[in-house]
Amino acid sequence: MNTGKNIGTDFEEFLAEDGLLEDARAVAVKRVLAWQLRQLMERQALTKVELARRMHTSRAALDRLLDPENPAVTLHTLHSAAQALGCNLKISLELPSGT
Repeated sequence: MNTGKNIGTDFEEFLAEDGLLEDARAVAVKRVLAWQLRQLMERQALTKVELARRMHTSRAALDRLLDPENPAVTLHTLHSAAQALGCNLKISLELPSGT
């Protein structure tokens, strides 16, 4: 019989208990960044080769940046990509809600 009440914890609590929450957040942020970069490339009809040239980097480095499953990215690389696409990079730190 389902009473409609939740049993157990929410998904974030589950990930936190298993020590996976921060990794999951990092991957989620990287997926959004990779998607945004690809969208900007499409709007500007830029190839990977051209964007890598504008960033003064290798195609392999750009592929890592565009890989949504690879959360490793440097601020320098993000800044280079933003400049090459004519964008501003904005990064902020936010306190958790309730603090």
